[in-house]
Amino acid sequence: MTYKVAKVIVDVPSRETDRPFDYLIPDELKGWIEVGSRVGVPFGRRTVQGFVLSLHRESDMDPARMKPIQELLDLMPPLPPDLVEMAEWMSRKYACSMISALQVMIPAALKGKAERYISVAEDEGGQDALSEADAEAGNADSGSLFVVPELLTGEEEEIVAYVKAAGQVTMDHLSARFADRAGDLKGLIRRGILAETQMIKDKVRKKTVKTVSAAVSGEEAEKALASFSGQARRQKEVLQFLLEVGVPLSLQEVLSTLRVTAGTVAKLAEKGFAVIEDVEVFRDPYRNRHFKGTDPLERTAEQEVVYGKVTETLDERSYGVFLLHGVTGSGKTEVYLQTIERCISLGRQAIVLVPEISLTPQMVERFKGRFGGKVAVMHSRLSTGERYDEWRKIREGRVQVAIGARSAVFAPFADLGLIVMDEEHETSYKQEETPKYHARDVAVYRAHQHNAAVILGSATPSLESYHAARSQADDNFAPLLLEMKQRPSGSHLPGVNIVDMREELRDGNRSMFSRALHEGIAARLERGEQTVLLLNRRGHSTFVMCRTCGYVAGCPECDISLTYHQKSNNLRCHYCGYAAPAPSICPECNSEHIRYFGTGTQRVEGELAKLFPGIRVIRMDVDTTTEKGSHEKLLQTFREKKGDVLLGTQMVAKGLDFPDVTLVGVIAADTALNFPDFRSAEKTFQLLTQVAGRAGRHQLPGEVFIQTYMPDHYSVIHASRHDYGSFVREELNHRRALHYPPYSRLILVTLSHEKLPLLLRMAENFAGDLRGKAQRLGWYGNLDRFAAEALDILGPVASPIPRIKNRYRFQCMVKYRGPLDAVRLVRETAADTLANLRDASLQISIDVDPQMLM
Repeated sequence: MTYKVAKVIVDVPSRETDRPFDYLIPDELKGWIEVGSRVGVPFGRRTVQGFVLSLHRESDMDPARMKPIQELLDLMPPLPPDLVEMAEWMSRKYACSMISALQVMIPAALKGKAERYISVAEDEGGQDALSEADAEAGNADSGSLFVVPELLTGEEEEIVAYVKAAGQVTMDHLSARFADRAGDLKGLIRRGILAETQMIKDKVRKKTVKTVSAAVSGEEAEKALASFSGQARRQKEVLQFLLEVGVPLSLQEVLSTLRVTAGTVAKLAEKGFAVIEDVEVFRDPYRNRHFKGTDPLERTAEQEVVYGKVTETLDERSYGVFLLHGVTGSGKTEVYLQTIERCISLGRQAIVLVPEISLTPQMVERFKGRFGGKVAVMHSRLSTGERYDEWRKIREGRVQVAIGARSAVFAPFADLGLIVMDEEHETSYKQEETPKYHARDVAVYRAHQHNAAVILGSATPSLESYHAARSQADDNFAPLLLEMKQRPSGSHLPGVNIVDMREELRDGNRSMFSRALHEGIAARLERGEQTVLLLNRRGHSTFVMCRTCGYVAGCPECDISLTYHQKSNNLRCHYCGYAAPAPSICPECNSEHIRYFGTGTQRVEGELAKLFPGIRVIRMDVDTTTEKGSHEKLLQTFREKKGDVLLGTQMVAKGLDFPDVTLVGVIAADTALNFPDFRSAEKTFQLLTQVAGRAGRHQLPGEVFIQTYMPDHYSVIHASRHDYGSFVREELNHRRALHYPPYSRLILVTLSHEKLPLLLRMAENFAGDLRGKAQRLGWYGNLDRFAAEALDILGPVASPIPRIKNRYRFQCMVKYRGPLDAVRLVRETAADTLANLRDASLQISIDVDPQMLM
């Protein structure tokens, strides 16, 4: 079918452009344009990037008013149709623009303009696909164009011959040269006979290396060697070397091995005895790493049940979501590995999600050790070029497994069979910038699209997931609960001791370490065992205060105190990036009594050095993990026992497995309990349970000390007993009484503006309009009523951080239950508010199912 019109969403961030526009498909691009194609289109007086959402024979618009697509930016669409469909779903579910949903799915390198080139494809041995066909057919003259009839038609043969003669041609030239054979050319690319390469302007280029190979063989080689005179001795050495090796070598390798100059090799090529060419190489962030191969372990009885349930779904190619509740050290990762192995054996692909990049190194090691080159890794610490190449491996079908943080859920696999979401309870799976998606929701939707399986794994599942599995009340999300309560090694969960720091103070101990924890660290140092120390600093940072007048150093653009960084001796705002030198005297009263308050990792490290001279501390925090590969280096150092203590924030609490760690200490365990967040108890329980699970995972028994000023809080008590069930029951009672998730849904609406009076008026108008619309629909009412459908609106009130980047902030909270389309109602009300004000400075942010309420 020939399509004449493409509906394109343009990359222009505006409410008015958040809809598809009709464009004519030029004759030379018919057959090339597909759903998901990235195109350049005229928009006003400029050319902009856009994505094709759908293709049509006709348009309702007058053809005379329609403009043609100017160029195709990628020969093969970067987004398959299923991801385009998902972007439309995301736009509705998360109240975001369509273009923002599409942009989050592609690597940064593809957000520029591309130049496309076509060449004859090469196999892994460096032989072009056509020559390989020659060899299979027994053709002695590999330089001739011999065509295997089963591989190429006459029309295809002409295209391949043209490309081979040219070496490399641009896509624009080739599409114009064979404008009537788009189907044949696309078929050659899909079958691997021709290959497309791209150079992304202003973003990243494909990496190439210069290679050298001998251009003669047999009798010709002997004649060539005999022809060199004494002055060309070095050229003769190079040719002899190339003939002995028999395969192309990098130019750098030849120069360093033979200690010759590039000019010597160039002269050899000028004589026709050698070939120098640029060959593309994939940037491999792990090229210098050797991963020791591993074999599947024998499954325990509990693992067998889980494996059987998941693989049954895989074998049937059916949709299924499984909530895997396994205690720390129960072997969840081995279950992931073996179910993925089954998925690959069925010819399908898998995605593995980890909550943050600190967990990626260990997961990469385990998965590379099991699956080798079948694994692509995608996370933010890779360079733009590395991320682009890893993404291309996925899009081109070169790998079967993708590992990464939340955005890896968009890995463009063609036949997705399994998505694994490790530590599914982590809030980092929710993106805090537009589009504010949750990777769990996206994973479930993708599984629906592909008839795939999803494993949500955690020792402390989120209450929403656990309640959904227990109640089976939600038709859209009702995972099957699978449990693993034992550790395969036979080791027991570590004993947990709650230390009341109030008692320590009463007894005269003003150190940040309790006496019990101090003794525990000393005992491990004596026995040569290792310790993990967690400083629970979620939202708690070192600040500067004058002890004379009470002045606290604050950000001039945000209503938040500045954080002190000892390494650079400056103060920083973690919201807007403002930085200033640390003061030596108070700017208010000129007093010299400036002090630093709060407990930071640097301060803990210094205290350890004082108490235990010679102790080797490996600190993992924001300051020590900024460089590329820093996570891997620090963890490997600790694994090699070059450190006695691993000290850090939340990044040391989960996923790590070290056989000699027998002691875990938690400093300031109750910090998060004082936050204005209904999930504070849940987050505290999860963090304490996760970090406690780092101890005693192998043969040596483990011990945990939780230091707290709130020893009677139920989250601390239940965490000390490893009692998830009791915590859930108590926490759900609180949630039910206050109508918080999982007994309702939330939408957080934040309005911001530079002028406070105008902002307050618009926030009140927005809330009033929203209440009025909800009342007219019969939705509005107190959730205390036992109605199956209800919606309540709280606010507007000032946000917990009322000013960021000189913009004041107010928020409204929408609570609702039942199948109400509350997102559409909020989005329409926000659009009306913005349209009525006509002030571009007013910003309205909509966060569906928020994880952060700050």
